[in-house]
Amino acid sequence: MLGGMQERDKKALRKRSVILSKEMVVDELLVQSLTADEILTDSMAESILVEKTSQKRSYRLLSLLPKRGPRAFSSFCSALKDTEQHHLSALLTEYSESDSREADTKRLLDSPFPLSTQEGVFTAKRPRTHESVEMCLDADSPITTPVLPCTPDFYLSHFQQSYPMVSRRGLALVISNTVFEATAPDLETRKGGEVDEEVLRKVFTELEYQVTVQRDLTAQDMKMCIEAFRRQQDHGNMDSCVLCLLSHGVEGAVYGTDGELLPLDWVFEAFDNAHCPLLQNKPKMFFIQACRGEEMDCGVEQLDGPGRTSSPGCEERDAGREGEGDGDGRRRQERGRLRVKLPQRSDMICGYASLKGTAAMRNTKRGSWFIQELNTALRLRARDTHLSDIMVQVNGRIKEREGYAPGTPHHRCKEMSEFTSSLCKDLYLFPKYHPHY
Repeated sequence: MLGGMQERDKKALRKRSVILSKEMVVDELLVQSLTADEILTDSMAESILVEKTSQKRSYRLLSLLPKRGPRAFSSFCSALKDTEQHHLSALLTEYSESDSREADTKRLLDSPFPLSTQEGVFTAKRPRTHESVEMCLDADSPITTPVLPCTPDFYLSHFQQSYPMVSRRGLALVISNTVFEATAPDLETRKGGEVDEEVLRKVFTELEYQVTVQRDLTAQDMKMCIEAFRRQQDHGNMDSCVLCLLSHGVEGAVYGTDGELLPLDWVFEAFDNAHCPLLQNKPKMFFIQACRGEEMDCGVEQLDGPGRTSSPGCEERDAGREGEGDGDGRRRQERGRLRVKLPQRSDMICGYASLKGTAAMRNTKRGSWFIQELNTALRLRARDTHLSDIMVQVNGRIKEREGYAPGTPHHRCKEMSEFTSSLCKDLYLFPKYHPHY
């Protein structure tokens, strides 16, 4: 069990991360030294060396080291010496030792009791089986501009090609896990997560959804909560529904506060046409604010030049064409006699904060990047933009964002959101508009 690095050593890495990223040479010799000392696994070593630039290899190594046990710092310093990078080793050890002396002095001054000669016991965290850290960055509060209303003219010119939004908008459920149990010591408190839940509660309330917020649930409690939500008979009188999950996560699942995983495929299945008939043919919106892996996106330098275009006429279907020949007329006759069937899963759209395998960024004051941009786009653009295009705009805004955390590996970090959709019509929310018949 490796556990975590001592706090003073973590601090030294954070404080010296900028100069390390600029000057450190992360080559095969350095990585092999750490692998031989059992600080890095073979797969970790491969993930570092596969990076194409020294800076990206540095970022990758610096993001792994704090989680590789109390020996990782001294082993790293030794590896720097072995690869003729003595000045970097000296920078780290000097800072760590001075910080340790300052901490000891502070404890001596603050303590009302005589100090014991026995050293404090260091309790190491167990290594994360599923990496789920969200990077925390500082800034100000989220946008609170009122949701802009849809105009009657816009509604009248667009409602026919859209999902109906003429009765009650729908029910919305927000599940927000910010504080995790002692049984899940790897899952840190999601500072800023409480901002996200309040932002979502406000914006969907303004969009006239009946919003319920549930906080800090175990995986089993999340499942029971979602089951109860999908079974609500009120869905039959509603036009749509919304489910937001805010937690730590991995690809394909989110964590309960007990450290157990809730599979997202189970969530989607709960609202499919077989399991939730009251929402058949109605849009179901999912927003997942959680990491989908441990990779931090360091970004790449943009090159000038024309964009690539795809060759016309290259697309082909993998399966045989439907509706060809005499069978087409026969199918139409059968449809006239049989009840219309629906696919197992349809009319869903799901926004993810990050791409598969990557970490999501969260700000300790404004909340997560993804929820910030979703909130802004809904408030300003829902009046005249359907949800798929809103999600494209969210992607564009996330693409432009860059972390500002000087002195840490997260400085100038990137994130990329994405969404999947099986919507069959435009999904306009027509905020604050109520047609009169």
